[in-house]
Amino acid sequence: MSNTVQKKKKHQFPTAYTVIIIVLLLVQILTFFIPSGNYATLEYDQPNKEFVITKPNGSKHKEAATQKTLDKYKVKIDVKKFTNGTIYKPVAIPDSYEKIDQKKPGLGGAIYQFLSSQVNGIAQSIDIIAFVLILGGCIGVVHANGAIDAGMQALSKKIKGKQVLLIVLVMGLIAIGGTTFGLAEETMAFYPILIPVFLLAGFDRMTVVATIFLGTSIGTMASTINPFSTVIASNTAGVNFTEALPLRICMWATCVIVGMIYVIAYAKKVQKNPKASYVYNDFVKEDQEYLNQDQTIQEHEFTWRQKLTLLVFAIAFIVMIWGVQQKGWYFTEIAVVFLATGYIFAFISGLSEHKFVESFVNGAGDLLGVALTIGLARAVSIVMEESHTSDTIMNFFSQQVSGMPPLLFIWFMFLVYIVLGFFIQSSSGLAVLSMPIMAPLANVVGIDRASIIDAYNWGQGFISLVAPTGLILMSLMMVNIGFNKWFKFCWKLLVIEFGICLAFLAIGLVVY
Repeated sequence: MSNTVQKKKKHQFPTAYTVIIIVLLLVQILTFFIPSGNYATLEYDQPNKEFVITKPNGSKHKEAATQKTLDKYKVKIDVKKFTNGTIYKPVAIPDSYEKIDQKKPGLGGAIYQFLSSQVNGIAQSIDIIAFVLILGGCIGVVHANGAIDAGMQALSKKIKGKQVLLIVLVMGLIAIGGTTFGLAEETMAFYPILIPVFLLAGFDRMTVVATIFLGTSIGTMASTINPFSTVIASNTAGVNFTEALPLRICMWATCVIVGMIYVIAYAKKVQKNPKASYVYNDFVKEDQEYLNQDQTIQEHEFTWRQKLTLLVFAIAFIVMIWGVQQKGWYFTEIAVVFLATGYIFAFISGLSEHKFVESFVNGAGDLLGVALTIGLARAVSIVMEESHTSDTIMNFFSQQVSGMPPLLFIWFMFLVYIVLGFFIQSSSGLAVLSMPIMAPLANVVGIDRASIIDAYNWGQGFISLVAPTGLILMSLMMVNIGFNKWFKFCWKLLVIEFGICLAFLAIGLVVY
């Protein structure tokens, strides 16, 4: 018996933490072989209304914030995009890449960088971590006062026969959020709420993560008016983002529908035979409680306190979405919303002071692993930044793609952005870093720059479906599923979506 257990343990897939550490180690090793280098950058200094030019060696000087200055540096962007705040990050200057004389760290320095990047990653992600922990605390309170159990009982009666509609509605709404305003990390809040709902519908945890994560990932991949990707990339490339909107809407609809069909097919298979679930053996006992929920909690009364608690919680989510979309809130503001919600819970939940605090702390503790994963994932970007290797990779690819036939060029650009998206997870950061370099190549090949925007969007979005440096590991931790199970579930969808991206890139060459 013990030998069997030991054999099983030997073949277990590494946890999310270990996967990130492995990626971090590989990136750390690569920095020893990739030369350090930088592009010169141009940034608008709002208080002084001047451009600040930073040379590859780090020296800076100021120049007038005029169109003439932009033309001088071959930055094909309207100066108004800088002065009105549309472009607020440093923009790479074309043809300015230079290798820099940066001494590679020794063994001791590399070890220190490896460790310090993880600490700095957690520090730089503190706003997201605070949001996750506060959210966990609120969820702990909602669980403690019985609102979720009673609410699930009431909901289970209403969704009978309409379970598939859950997938369509949740995935569709999240995908709309992704394509319009970049809804991504905010979806972490949905997992604890939707897990019992989906389990009561007869689905499994894989269906939960597939519905939520694919919704946001496909939505952001096929961005249409997302200000953090499509809009900023278009502005940086010097094109109007609305010109390519019809094709991008078609791309979004196609990818989302395909994703829904894929998830629904799997969910129906699990409904008919729970053992068909990729995670059946992992959660068979735990999830059975939810699957039999309508029988085990019939005696629970849905009290006014529980109803009010769920109502306040729902309002918090609505406020969060409104704030992100309309007010440009980030995680500090979102965390404040849920912290305020927690204070309201203290008065309306009906829990004693001791029970409330205990529930809040325990709930936050349940999401501590997710919070740490967020910080560790940021460490990869920190190592790339400190070693000055991101620009070197960018320069290498820009040299490879010039002179190719249009179709081969745009497909290769798609692959380039898959690679770049693995290392640079910030969509806006990748846009301002790469577009001034890559967009002019479209003119050389003889295609519209809108195609470069598509390659950027769809390439970095595609790799986000599986990149350990992105949102996937945090999402999987929310449902306690291993990365190997996720890849087993989604690899066929990856092939399909990859083909769709290539097809629409080819169509773009015709319609633009």
